[in-house]
Amino acid sequence: MEHLATMAFLSPPSLSPPLLNTLNSPLRLVSNTLQRHPTPDIKGLWSFYVLRLPHLLVDAPSLADGIKFELHTLPVDAKAVADGDTVTVYVSTLDDRESSRVPQEVQMAADERIEALAERNYTKANSLQKRITDAGYRLLHIDNHEILARRYRIRLRGIDAPERSMPYGKEAKDELVKIIEGKCLKILIFGEDRYRRFVGDIYCNGVFVQESLLKKGLAWHYTDYDKRHELEKWEKDARIKRVGLWASSNPEMPWEWRKNRRENRHPRVHA
Repeated sequence: MEHLATMAFLSPPSLSPPLLNTLNSPLRLVSNTLQRHPTPDIKGLWSFYVLRLPHLLVDAPSLADGIKFELHTLPVDAKAVADGDTVTVYVSTLDDRESSRVPQEVQMAADERIEALAERNYTKANSLQKRITDAGYRLLHIDNHEILARRYRIRLRGIDAPERSMPYGKEAKDELVKIIEGKCLKILIFGEDRYRRFVGDIYCNGVFVQESLLKKGLAWHYTDYDKRHELEKWEKDARIKRVGLWASSNPEMPWEWRKNRRENRHPRVHA
């Protein structure tokens, strides 16, 4: 019962009784998990199960600033980071936004896969997992639970990091991995790009990820698509300090590099 008392203590006091009732299922899940941990990291588990702690989140733009919606992710796998400005994340279908959007056939396939795994019918389980992933979801095994989650491919808004085969491409990717690996992220989505990636601002444990990459000289401010003065300033400061890619006197911009590749031009020699 002491775990239930802990949950009551953690429940945000501003929530109305009807809203608290909608959280009963996630609360039971967290409560059951806590009972198996003699010294639980309460805040970490609360965040892990997508029950938000508003006072822990950094200040971010309001919905009036063009935000389409907000995501709260499960912990990020390092392998999901494609490069310095693209990452694939997963959001639990227990999340209030996702719970009503799960296709019935996906939920049924997830339930059947859990049963198949319990019966050690791995052929059937693998077939069901493919059906789930083809629909844009995945059944993840985390902390002894099978969690159905929706996949989102995210393009970091307002920056352009070096491509992987460019100078500092590996450093940019490694830095992004360092910041977000194993962490639950808050992502503000502003739209989609032509590659069907969701374009958003990423926040991780109080860190604005784009700010960190710009200040370390591992990305350009992508001015064709973003006019924020703070991003311009962070890039300018990195240039002055000659950190990261700015150690070169004339680094090639990734959009130029991609254009040259499309037109089969030779890459520029870097100073």
